[in-house]
Amino acid sequence: MRGERIGAMIGSIGGLVFILVNAGELSAPVNTVARVVGVPAFVAVVWFAVIRPSGAQGPAEPPSRQAIRVYGFSVTAMALGIPVGANLLNNVVHQPALTVPWVVLVVGAHFLPFAGAFAAPVFARLGWTMIGLAVAGGVLALTVTQAASPWTGVLAGLALLGFSAAGSQQPRPQAEAAH
Repeated sequence: MRGERIGAMIGSIGGLVFILVNAGELSAPVNTVARVVGVPAFVAVVWFAVIRPSGAQGPAEPPSRQAIRVYGFSVTAMALGIPVGANLLNNVVHQPALTVPWVVLVVGAHFLPFAGAFAAPVFARLGWTMIGLAVAGGVLALTVTQAASPWTGVLAGLALLGFSAAGSQQPRPQAEAAH
């Protein structure tokens, strides 16, 4: 399976999880609407971006060792950063409303190095979109309403689904030779 399709699958699963987990914190009937929109959106992304993509599907070059190292470092940093930051926000700073924006921020930041490592600018756009959502959601959760926190998660899920669909359809520039 091509890297774009694998990325679309991972992103769409992440998007669905963000939506389903955070929709539970929204008031009725919005929580149901979010789920009713999220599930078919996930199915559509999987169908059109993973199972039946329309983009050119020539032979794929395997990622370089350097790209794999960047990927491993980024995923490890995210996996460590989420629980450490969530623990600090909940138990030291006593701002649990910032937990979801923190998760969105860390997930977004982990995409930024992928843009260069995999010659895929879509990762930078996705990363900055999620970071922007996290900052806006955190500010709104602290200053306006704590309901901004789950909305941040739902919107991040929709962003992941959208970028998963779009990213798998875009041609990528030829990657440089292995480093």
